[in-house]
Amino acid sequence: MPRFELVEVPLSDRALVERFIRVPWHIHRNVWPNEHWVPPLLMDRRDFLNPKKNPFFEHAQCAFWLATVDGQDVARIAAVHDIDYERHHGERVGYFGMFECPDDPELARALIDQALDWLRPRGITRVIGPTELSMNYLFGVLVDAFDREPGMNMPFNPPYYDALMASAGLRKVKDVFQWGIDVREGLPSRVERMAGLIKTRESIQLRNIDLSDWSNEVERTLEIYNEAWEDNWGFVPIGRKEYQHIAKDLKMVMHPTMGLMAEVDGEPVAFALTIMNINPILKKLDGRLFPTGLLRLLWDLKVAKRVRSGRLVLMGIKAGYRRRGIETLLSVESFRAGRALGWPGGEIGWTLEDNDMVNRAIEAMRGEKIATYRMYETELAPPP
Repeated sequence: MPRFELVEVPLSDRALVERFIRVPWHIHRNVWPNEHWVPPLLMDRRDFLNPKKNPFFEHAQCAFWLATVDGQDVARIAAVHDIDYERHHGERVGYFGMFECPDDPELARALIDQALDWLRPRGITRVIGPTELSMNYLFGVLVDAFDREPGMNMPFNPPYYDALMASAGLRKVKDVFQWGIDVREGLPSRVERMAGLIKTRESIQLRNIDLSDWSNEVERTLEIYNEAWEDNWGFVPIGRKEYQHIAKDLKMVMHPTMGLMAEVDGEPVAFALTIMNINPILKKLDGRLFPTGLLRLLWDLKVAKRVRSGRLVLMGIKAGYRRRGIETLLSVESFRAGRALGWPGGEIGWTLEDNDMVNRAIEAMRGEKIATYRMYETELAPPP
């Protein structure tokens, strides 16, 4: 008899879903206590796993499992078949994700095998992960930088996860980088000059994204985003409904000066979104907005103004305007805006390990790699 039990979690069973959501508390409080872990908001996680609220489930089939030992929930995993990925790439690829596990190779292997066994009869030939649900959400295993607070809306996990992936027969497919930049002394003068030259040469008008017209602004960025990211590894086009759903959460952590739109002759051609790093505030809430967490969050944001950094989370440039330095201009203007708020620095990421052009541009701004996240893959043989 196995010493653990795997329990399937139907999303219609809210009690089981709640237990699934709370597994990270067991890992980060009991298995690998770490002061840098930032508990997610429980309300957000409930909405994320609610098919009535999250449009992702309109184009994907998913399954979820809990692992229990002696009645204690100790681990979890999800399996995902995203039809949108298949339509875009013409390849039957599945995901595993939402992985949380103690340092137990046998249990990790059982969880991953369970996800693979669910995906195999659906004709899936390759599996990548871990993701939350897809590459449009959190993904990857942190493989270094365990002694620092994670970036806003970035994964954080114990250091043994990389070994668990290998022990389960998975291999690395791609690394992505998180970057940090200190702007207290300003950016390099040649980068500042270059940004000015690019703005003049390309006849670019920069403006702040209008938060009061957020829905329409999101539509403008969606057109750019799907075109700009089309050739990136793992990219899946995102539909209007799902993008608006994600953007609703982004707006809550946007400062009015930290969203930029680049236009040429009145046409939006590029954008950059920087979100406020509210992790220090979220840590104090322990996942709960009510009864007092929301007031505490608003106080720290609006009154005490405890936000001290941000993360440049999203940038997109239309195809006809790439390789013309616009990414440098948007990055420079974003960090100028952060410095005007009194932020000593910020983060950029993620970027693909083999995106040499973008990575060199960040290094030219004195950016330093501060974290690496790894994705894994395995092939699936067809069912007998």
